[in-house]
Amino acid sequence: MSAAETSRANSFVLLRAGDRRFALPASVVAELAPPLQLHTFPHTSPLVAGVIVRRRRILPVYDAVPAPAGGNISAQRFFLIARCEFGAASELSAIPVDGEGELATGEIEPPPAGLPKYVVGTLAIGGESIEVLDLGALIALQSAGPQEHGPREAQR
Repeated sequence: MSAAETSRANSFVLLRAGDRRFALPASVVAELAPPLQLHTFPHTSPLVAGVIVRRRRILPVYDAVPAPAGGNISAQRFFLIARCEFGAASELSAIPVDGEGELATGEIEPPPAGLPKYVVGTLAIGGESIEVLDLGALIALQSAGPQEHGPREAQR
């Protein structure tokens, strides 16, 4: 593996949603989009808050990481556009995030026991342990309903 490939494999985008800080592998992140109009419509899809139009594409917005208490998606500042894998299928999706992203490199450690299945590991950045998420697994798990969630997952 070349130095560039190693750097990409160990690169993560650190983000904040409410009081929660998390990381996604940089390889799945397409962009951090500025505030855009969220289009809502009647539907029954769990977690779908609406859609945004970005670069002539309609992208679903998943409220997978809850806004802070009393907050709502329209108060969010940015949308993270990332590729989500759902089995053999993949799609570009958006999640609302607070503030700006930060690119970090580091070695991913296996997740401690008891963390939800969508946490694929942790990063030690500046003395803080940050969960690395599989966004597709998070959306799929939360869409499945609370009956499949453990105690920690149900509160997220």
